[in-house]
Amino acid sequence: MKNSIVNNIFRENLVALRGLRKYSQDELAALASLDRSYISLIERGEKSPTLRTIINIADALNVEVFELFIKRK
Repeated sequence: MKNSIVNNIFRENLVALRGLRKYSQDELAALASLDRSYISLIERGEKSPTLRTIINIADALNVEVFELFIKRK
């Protein structure tokens, strides 16, 4: 149960931050050295990213890793 809550918070923040940066999934994927389809799978909750992937995404979004896990209003 708690794992799904953390995953949901991560996914919501990923989508929100990607939107704030005005990055397409393709752009974010390129910046994070990932495939666009993998970004899509993460955003839809079909894949859970590894720690290395989370770090790459945070770097690409220019945020600290913890910012991807903060419950926002």
